[in-house]
Amino acid sequence: MYQTLLYYKYAHLEDAEEMAPKHLQFCKDLGILGRIIIANEGLNGTISGTPEQCQAYMDYVESDPRLQGIHWKIDDVEELSFVKMHVRYKAEIVNSGLFDSVDPTKETGKHLQPAEFKALKDQEDVVVIDMRSNYEHKLGRFKGAITMDIDNFREFPEKIKEMDHLKDKKVLTYCTGGIKCEKASAYLIQQGFQDVYQLHGGIINYGKEVGGEDFEGDCYVFDGRVHVPVNTVNPSVISRCYNCGEKTTRMVNCCNAHCNDHFVQCERCSQEMAGACSVQCKESDYARPYNEKGFYRKQLCED
Repeated sequence: MYQTLLYYKYAHLEDAEEMAPKHLQFCKDLGILGRIIIANEGLNGTISGTPEQCQAYMDYVESDPRLQGIHWKIDDVEELSFVKMHVRYKAEIVNSGLFDSVDPTKETGKHLQPAEFKALKDQEDVVVIDMRSNYEHKLGRFKGAITMDIDNFREFPEKIKEMDHLKDKKVLTYCTGGIKCEKASAYLIQQGFQDVYQLHGGIINYGKEVGGEDFEGDCYVFDGRVHVPVNTVNPSVISRCYNCGEKTTRMVNCCNAHCNDHFVQCERCSQEMAGACSVQCKESDYARPYNEKGFYRKQLCED
């Protein structure tokens, strides 16, 4: 058995650029695999290894006083969720374009534990907003949640302008693990939203703590598993094959390297289309050989 850890921490890391190569070397020496982003605003990653390796990594990270108190989301997995180890220094740990205007270490929405979120989400004066991108919420989302037509979190600040009419409502935000909501909820408060909350630990934690009740479909994750089941109480499938419309939770990448879109596709259509989302992509000179899984490792870090 192995483990996969999903985590993030907003913290002021003035030496982030120097930290990145040292962090990478530690991970390689330890033998874990994964993808990690280090920025001056904090740390964000998903790593996979044996339970002993994962514990050693958690101890290493939290030996830095600035990074203590991380909420680690830990899954037992049958195989490693990555094939390589990447650590990169970037401007932000989640790509939002808000790093100059929002500081989640100073102000965010009120954190709700999963049981609290569950108790509030269906009340009359409450709206629930999904902070994730299209390919994520098409695969799974909370029943009744508002979703945004965005392909990348960088589009969120502009998109939220369409929700000015909700400023007087109680707003509950959620995402995969919580990282987007830290920034999103802070930005909503800046924009005049009066009563803002966020699901602590995100969808993954909600599944672990309260069984994922009323989360419809599967949750997209940024590692080799691609998606994971969340709801053990009243599970359902809401996503449909892009090509034939059959209900399925099978998420793939288009085999055309110049497309590489995330989309839902049943196994039959994957075979017929050779892993492509369209005839044009199937016939493209950049079409990669279909690998049965319909999954190609181009970019998996949450952005």
